[in-house]
Amino acid sequence: MPTIQAALDIEAPILPLFDLAQDYGLRLTWDPFLRELAFRDGATEAAVGVRVWVRAHNGLTMEVEYLTLRRPEQVAMKMVAGPRMFRQFSGAWLFKALGPQATRVTFRYNFGCRPALLAWAMEPVVGRVLRRDMQARLAGLKRHAEAPDSLLGRLRSAK
Repeated sequence: MPTIQAALDIEAPILPLFDLAQDYGLRLTWDPFLRELAFRDGATEAAVGVRVWVRAHNGLTMEVEYLTLRRPEQVAMKMVAGPRMFRQFSGAWLFKALGPQATRVTFRYNFGCRPALLAWAMEPVVGRVLRRDMQARLAGLKRHAEAPDSLLGRLRSAK
């Protein structure tokens, strides 16, 4: 199963950047991949075991379950329901402080396609599409975190 990743350095402190990335109230503002999202089973925020349904910009939907939530360093989730082309899908956001005002954000996916007989041909193509989407998501986070009227300021004033 392929593992792909993309990383980007963002001029923002690790803790508020992590909170921005995981704030579902602001997520649709900066994340170009997502069109809709909803917590499942009465949950209102991300936590281990919580499920979230998402609709991507391309119309595909997926329900994921949080496996790890270690603020401000790591979030990991796995697909519990989603497009039939995936036999397995999981993802992680990793945050590493580079200094008091800089953070490296790494986005990682691990996936497998079906049917198994065609996975060898599908996975490289799917990997390229997913990597492009990952890079766009990271660029959106960077743009909104570093802007003069950044979402980080909005997030801080709301807490």
